[in-house]
Amino acid sequence: MTQARRRKRVLILCTGNSCRSQMAEGLVNAMLGDAWEARSAGTAPAAAVHPLAVRVMAEAEIDIAAGRPKRVDDLLAERWDLVVTVCDSARERCPIFPRPVPQLHVSFPDPALATGTDERRLPVFRAVRDEIRARLLPEIARRT
Repeated sequence: MTQARRRKRVLILCTGNSCRSQMAEGLVNAMLGDAWEARSAGTAPAAAVHPLAVRVMAEAEIDIAAGRPKRVDDLLAERWDLVVTVCDSARERCPIFPRPVPQLHVSFPDPALATGTDERRLPVFRAVRDEIRARLLPEIARRT
């Protein structure tokens, strides 16, 4: 009888944990969930997940509406197989973990900085979602 393989755990960090890291968490869990379990957190968490991030993920049939921004400090003691920073600010402020953990940095533009109406901002959120899928997921999958 073969023992079930343990899924690896990845912590995805951003500053506010409201857009990029939440989208990355949803994508990893939906597309790499057989091998990886993703969580996300922020170095300075926002009050809520950005509604346009929720909307563009729903377009990809991934529900992140129940997500809540979390403080990275609250997750430091957990066991992680990989820590990913998705913005330069989080990389600079990445805390020291109690146990050694491999780290990966793949930066994406902050879609929350887009201005204008929701209809003008949505393409920015979609582009970041698609870039996360194209650039980050293969990097994580390679580490399976």
